[in-house]
Amino acid sequence: MLKELFTKLQCHEKEFNSNEIEKLKEFMKDDIVIFDNGEYHLNSKYKVGTVKVNKNRAILHDLLNEHKDIALDFEHLNGAYDGDLVLAKRVFNPRSKIKAKIISVFAGKKSDILVYVKDKKYFTVKENILLQNQKSVESKEGDVLLVDSKSFEISKNLGNIEDAYVDEKISLHLYNEEFRLNPKIEVDAKMDDKKERVDLTNLPFCTIDPNSAKDHDDAIYFDWLNAVLYVAIADVSYFVEEGSKLDIEAFKKSTSAYLPSKVLPMLPNELSEDMCSLKEGVDRYSYVFKIHLDLEKLEVKKSELFEAVINSHRKFSYGRIDRVLDDKLDTYTQVEKEIFDYLVPLYEVTKSFRAKRLKIGYDFRSSEFRLRLNRNNEIQNIEVEKSTASHQLVEECMLFANIEASKKVNSVGIFRIHEEPPFKAISKLVDDVNALGIKVKLQNDVHDTITHIQSKAKTSVIREEIDELIIHAQTQAKYSSKNLGHFGLGFKSYSHFTSPIRRYSDLVLHRILKSKQTPKNIDEICEHISIQERKIDQMVWDYEDRKYARWAMKNIGAEVKARITDNERGYAVTFGEMPGAKIHLDNYKGQVLFSKVKVVIKSSDIITKQIVGSVKY
Repeated sequence: MLKELFTKLQCHEKEFNSNEIEKLKEFMKDDIVIFDNGEYHLNSKYKVGTVKVNKNRAILHDLLNEHKDIALDFEHLNGAYDGDLVLAKRVFNPRSKIKAKIISVFAGKKSDILVYVKDKKYFTVKENILLQNQKSVESKEGDVLLVDSKSFEISKNLGNIEDAYVDEKISLHLYNEEFRLNPKIEVDAKMDDKKERVDLTNLPFCTIDPNSAKDHDDAIYFDWLNAVLYVAIADVSYFVEEGSKLDIEAFKKSTSAYLPSKVLPMLPNELSEDMCSLKEGVDRYSYVFKIHLDLEKLEVKKSELFEAVINSHRKFSYGRIDRVLDDKLDTYTQVEKEIFDYLVPLYEVTKSFRAKRLKIGYDFRSSEFRLRLNRNNEIQNIEVEKSTASHQLVEECMLFANIEASKKVNSVGIFRIHEEPPFKAISKLVDDVNALGIKVKLQNDVHDTITHIQSKAKTSVIREEIDELIIHAQTQAKYSSKNLGHFGLGFKSYSHFTSPIRRYSDLVLHRILKSKQTPKNIDEICEHISIQERKIDQMVWDYEDRKYARWAMKNIGAEVKARITDNERGYAVTFGEMPGAKIHLDNYKGQVLFSKVKVVIKSSDIITKQIVGSVKY
């Protein structure tokens, strides 16, 4: 009621019912509301709004106009928290920016806050701010708790920060993904399709994945005599009925979350690792693209899409296929020889198509860090994963299927879009690259500018770092019901078709292609899964950063190699034996971006994930 009352008050409405008038008179006693010339007004000394608490600051949101929001210092929250409706009093600020402090909490939604115990007090994990709790805290130092946002009663003890196994719970609760730990929905999956499917079980399909993979989404086979590529994708839509409990939960998750040494799947294991997974040696339902290639023009002649049954004859790791493509066959069976005989020419075909694609798309040199954890759930070692020949082979095959799928969708469907970066971002990119000593200029268009920068940086020792700058200048790829093209890949039309076990977008696309109908709420679906995708990325980074902080805590005083990655705020990222740890430099003296420094670790805070170090001069 109060929110509506103060909204009416600020809209200068004159009609109030008897209950509202009684409330207004109560506020008049404290001079919060003024009655003047027959109208009620909010005293200009005060402001009513809702609180939004972010990591580094809090905001008092105006009830009517977002441009009138006011910054709040954490010490002025007075017990208020995220979502609370509050009364704030404007305070004098010599720097002229309007500030306020909260004097009363009117109403707030009852919720749990993630806190930890420090010096017998509650601090929020997300923002690291002290909660004004009047009750004595009996929990242990370092306990991580869920407490009621109003009473501060303990709802749940998640563990202690000294225990590395608490990290997963912290990240899941921070990003509202704790429901992933709920009991799994029971699945009764059977391959009992009454429709006749195309039988491709005689074709020697294979899967190529990381060593640890259990959710095999895709399998390939290449008829090199007829230049026909088969891309078989797990037929998840057969097992997950639209609108079912299973489907609703999959939509809520939108994607699998890949934590170090653990997967939190979008679908229950019975599907993701068994009935939907294209496992070796068993018949599996799949949705198959049969793609006819023109090897002279490097074009797709035509493609067919149908439901089928396949049998993956072998599962391979990327490493094994890299050795094959490098002509290091080791020992092999007759079945493997049959597969290698088509993979090698297929690789040559995909290389040619890739070269043509990169004339309008981009090839970024990048590395991914894979954290490997020990039995104590702490970092054991880190593997640096680069894009190899086998990765590129699989990637090009998946691109064929994704492009062809997008072409078979109507003007409204589900597309993966990536818009061209704005001129301002590209102009800043050129300035940043020039500041690193690589002389570049703006070209006729964005594509030419990016390829110009890459060609200039080709022989530089920081060419990978230049690619990172280019990537950061790009817009975020997302899902859309309208086809706006994919700038980064250089495609006029693109969708995600090839990973329905781990991405909800692909499951939606399969349904559209089968039914020839687009969901009425497709815009809502696209927005939700785009937001979820970014959120899950942030959750995984949060988890990994906390693992790095644990490692740093045990290595105080150690000297590490690092590169300056933020020359405005003074941050560096380690490389060498322990790559990927982000360190704040307490004695940063303006070293050039990407310059190498030796850093001594001084402190580490597992809750805030903040690692502090000093450059060794």
